[in-house]
Amino acid sequence: MIFDSILGMFSADMGIDLGTCNTLVCVKGEGVVLNEPSVVAVKRGTNRVLRNGNAVGLVAKEMLGKTPGSISAIRPLKDGVIADFDITEAMLGYFIRKVHGRSRFVKPRVVIAIPSGVTAVEKRAVYNSAERAGARRVFLVEEPMAAGIGAGLPIGEPTASMVVDIGGGTTEVAIMSLADIAVCHSIRVAGDEMDEAIIAHMRRNYNLMVGQQTAEAIKIEIGSVTELEEEMVREVRGRDLIGGLPRKCEVTSEEIREALMEPVGRIIECVTGTMEGTEPELAADLVENGIHLAGGGALLRGIAQKIAEATGLDVKVVDDPLSCVARGTSVYLENLSSWKDTMESDVDEY
Repeated sequence: MIFDSILGMFSADMGIDLGTCNTLVCVKGEGVVLNEPSVVAVKRGTNRVLRNGNAVGLVAKEMLGKTPGSISAIRPLKDGVIADFDITEAMLGYFIRKVHGRSRFVKPRVVIAIPSGVTAVEKRAVYNSAERAGARRVFLVEEPMAAGIGAGLPIGEPTASMVVDIGGGTTEVAIMSLADIAVCHSIRVAGDEMDEAIIAHMRRNYNLMVGQQTAEAIKIEIGSVTELEEEMVREVRGRDLIGGLPRKCEVTSEEIREALMEPVGRIIECVTGTMEGTEPELAADLVENGIHLAGGGALLRGIAQKIAEATGLDVKVVDDPLSCVARGTSVYLENLSSWKDTMESDVDEY
């Protein structure tokens, strides 16, 4: 304990929102200091990260879908959990080194936000990856709790606070009270599923194959789930499925809205299903407190209005929803000495 306290004086403890699409890192007292895509570029057939271990994040994302035969650009997380253990370790190691900037003998304590529905095996993978990447101690916090704290909700009070965290791989729907989760559902439908829906729409209606980065750009620029005051048109470029040659076409926001209805509908079903299993007193609180949306998916035009129509409750998008979970891990860092006994950690595993 004394040795750990001494090490703590020289290390910069950090909180990590380990996301399917983006990883955010915050440092105690500094807030979010890193926000980069969860992508790693490696030599094909190996786990050797290119550019001396630095082809991670923004550099690697630019390579997605454009790599030659000798290079692979990999997203090591799938549906919010680790799909490739070694690549995740390399990615975490790069981010920790970049943010920590200390001697490799002084290791930081790390708080990592994970989806609420992960299994014990998936938690073990997070612990191992973080420890091998350079963490001294690893603490886990569930994403809805971190999102609620990051949004400034009164989750410690005896009243219901509801968070819908729409990320890249998972959507977390949780109702919290008295500093714990009362009801929680997690589905593996989120931003990536929306991108896949757009890719399928372009293939089905235009015989045009587009990549995931293009689909994401379409979603961000003209995507919506309710009618817009002024509908938009976007030029889309890709490969013609019949002739095999490059081609471009124009799509409208109405078409993209229709394509997004299926994944958005499943998210709304998860929200209403979670509320159906809620205690009456907590449900009564939600009439006044409403629902708070976090995560990148909360920025989709009209999604708050769509959920409000389905539930009859007030729905608000939290301030800066992309960094909401990371800000929550930052609060955990500030209170780590008093809260660590209530959190899951790597020590609990042994």
